[in-house]
Amino acid sequence: MALRSVCVFCASTSGNRPEYREAAVATGKTLAERGIGLVYGGATVGLMGIVASAALDADGTVVGIVPEVLVEKEIAHLGCTELIVVDTMHTRKASMAERADGFLVLPGGLGTLEELFEVLTWQTLRLHAKPVCLLNTAGFYDGLLQFLDHSVAEGILREKSRAIVLVAATVAEALDKMHAWRESA
Repeated sequence: MALRSVCVFCASTSGNRPEYREAAVATGKTLAERGIGLVYGGATVGLMGIVASAALDADGTVVGIVPEVLVEKEIAHLGCTELIVVDTMHTRKASMAERADGFLVLPGGLGTLEELFEVLTWQTLRLHAKPVCLLNTAGFYDGLLQFLDHSVAEGILREKSRAIVLVAATVAEALDKMHAWRESA
């Protein structure tokens, strides 16, 4: 089953390393070039805005889903192919998950981690069967991956739950892994 759309979770800041911004541009551009629609949080700021603008610049399809509170703060990306305004952050996450065939996680902070762990939890509960991949740009997620491995070693996290976290160094590798995962599911 092909990836028609990918939900990207990432920071509302740009971070300190140019590699993060480069990865965001590559993500938007690669999604568009492969004909894969972008679903994301609908903002113009940070890595989120960079991914969306890069996809749009490459003639990609971008669905932004943003809660009213962020529209009111004037950070909604009005250039999206489709901008959906929802009432809450919970509705936003559910809508993004519903519209996507997989999840790609770029560097991000607390919100990104919360989104990551929610879709991973949903997958372990079999609420969805969609790939979840970390784009480990410049080793950003190395510490998190070590923690997950530690959790397995301590008997807290099951190995099969750890195994659902795909990891890639490049956008192309991430999309290839996500596609292969969907083919095998």
